[in-house]
Amino acid sequence: MDIDIPKQVEYWRSGALDSLEAAEILIDKDKRLEGLFFCHLAIEKALKAHAVKGTRDVPPRTHNLQRLVSVARLDLKDSQFDFMGNMMEFQIEGRYPDMVSKPPDKRACQRYLKKTKDMVEWLNGLL
Repeated sequence: MDIDIPKQVEYWRSGALDSLEAAEILIDKDKRLEGLFFCHLAIEKALKAHAVKGTRDVPPRTHNLQRLVSVARLDLKDSQFDFMGNMMEFQIEGRYPDMVSKPPDKRACQRYLKKTKDMVEWLNGLL
């Protein structure tokens, strides 16, 4: 299948920024679990941009951030890779209501949001 690589990369890159904006709004409105779900989604989309760029194909249909790091062949610090693993909790809780636990407090959500902003900015900067 021939795909327009630059168009796909831009689709995922800009989608990451849109999801990041939604995360910020939701966390600001004290919709913490939903906001963290969108934090995960922002990182996922940024990683999918890298997967497209690196593989020259559509990204895999997965929400697993650490798997996407591997597909994109990104070299992350251990702390960055661990952060990706920690964020997995929020995509699961956001998709499967029976698995919802108490969301982190507002201050912790703000920290997750800040780390997500930094991660998306860094990932988009590498494109």
